[in-house]
Amino acid sequence: MRMHNPPHPGEVIDGLYLEPFNVSTRTIAARLGVSPSTFARVVSGKSAVSPDMAIRLSKVLGRSPQSWLQMQANHDLWIAQQQNSHDELMAYEFAS
Repeated sequence: MRMHNPPHPGEVIDGLYLEPFNVSTRTIAARLGVSPSTFARVVSGKSAVSPDMAIRLSKVLGRSPQSWLQMQANHDLWIAQQQNSHDELMAYEFAS
């Protein structure tokens, strides 16, 4: 089932971890071992969650690294589909 506008992982981080617990990006960045600006770019949706960041997020915030990467992939795919549906492409018919 396709999701409609899946959230960027940064939205999830902000909505489930930072805002409700009144924790700053600077505090979590220190726990993650990254610069505050690096983490702020993820939270704002300006940077994607990399495999390394997914591992860090898993250790500090929970969830599996795979879930963080899947969240990013779902978001990226949805954006790509909005930008171009590639309706001009046709399936190649392989001979059997």
